[in-house]
Amino acid sequence: MNDPEEFYKKLKAQLSDTALWPTAYLYKFIVPTDASKIKQIEAIFDNLGAVISTKKSKNGKYTSVSINVRMKNPDEVILKYKEVAAKVEGVISL
Repeated sequence: MNDPEEFYKKLKAQLSDTALWPTAYLYKFIVPTDASKIKQIEAIFDNLGAVISTKKSKNGKYTSVSINVRMKNPDEVILKYKEVAAKVEGVISL
């Protein structure tokens, strides 16, 4: 991802155009397989009623983390992406 701010601007426009808020939103992250990194992501979504599932890659080196959670608006969605990017080293947001 070249410019994170450009990515977030585009994402906000897409979210504003396509969904009625509040709505359920599906986050997807990929992290190196490390229980502490997965726990960090889970903690960011704690107390939001999120449904979190994880799946290891074929060789077990990476884990995808899917989080389905009800969000109030596009700004709230983007704040969570930024929080994960800032707190979890090596994370890839999809």
